[in-house]
Amino acid sequence: MSYTTNIKNEIAFIERTKSEIIAELSGFIRNNGYIDNDKLFLTTENINIKDRIVTLIEKLYEINVNIEIKNNLNFSKKDLYVIIIENKLELIAKDIGFLDENKNYLLIPPEYIVGANEEIRAYLRGVFLSQGSINDPKTSRYHMELLISRPDEAVFVQKLLNIFDLNAKILNRDKGYMIYIKEAEKISDFIKIIGAVKAVLYFENIRTYHDKINHTNRLNNCEQANIDKVVNAAASQLKNIKILEENLAVELLDDKTKEALVYRKKYPEASLKELSEIISIETGNKITKSGLNHRFRKINELAEKIKNE
Repeated sequence: MSYTTNIKNEIAFIERTKSEIIAELSGFIRNNGYIDNDKLFLTTENINIKDRIVTLIEKLYEINVNIEIKNNLNFSKKDLYVIIIENKLELIAKDIGFLDENKNYLLIPPEYIVGANEEIRAYLRGVFLSQGSINDPKTSRYHMELLISRPDEAVFVQKLLNIFDLNAKILNRDKGYMIYIKEAEKISDFIKIIGAVKAVLYFENIRTYHDKINHTNRLNNCEQANIDKVVNAAASQLKNIKILEENLAVELLDDKTKEALVYRKKYPEASLKELSEIISIETGNKITKSGLNHRFRKINELAEKIKNE
């Protein structure tokens, strides 16, 4: 079962007030339904969503709705549930902000549908039940989207999302408009907004795990970069030492610099800090990393001079 299905199954059993139910039905029907021959048709593959919509409509408007089960034409193995509303259609369509008084489609729902914060959450929940999907966070590709067919509705839903600072954006698609969120934290906030508590916990656990893995990888990469830096520096120093030896130029160095040369050859893989500590312990003469670096600078400068000559 997909992560999106788990979210929809969870929010399909949320108990809400009458105004929230109307807002949720509005979000679902406006983005799912169509009217033909004085009948309102709604479709879903999810039996829990079907049961929720049917229960809410029958309870709220005291009617019976018809259900048809059809073979899905989009290559899905799931059946397609078709909810058909005929009784009190005009009342329902006006009540949930689908049609106006003249039976014309409303570009956006009336203000009373989303008049309060909880009603906005309910409307977004209805839209998600109808047209939403969220990638499983295990994929490491965080993505939430709502597919909206009408431009005014798409802009309206985007504004509702951004009331909660979700940074939702719109892309124009061939068959409508995709509202999407890419940021993991914002997607988690959206799941909280629509009331899927279990889905939020799952999302956050996976996100925390990914963050730890990424942090560990960054540390490992940093450590490897430091190791590479040490190895490259030591290799360069040994290369310059060889130039001095081949050109009988070691005797041109002072005693302390000769000492650094000897210890580099003795400990070719040691970092500058490690080498300074070794020299300090073995000779009894303390030398700092900076002081040792100064000696190698002399070796490098002499080797460079020899190469140029």
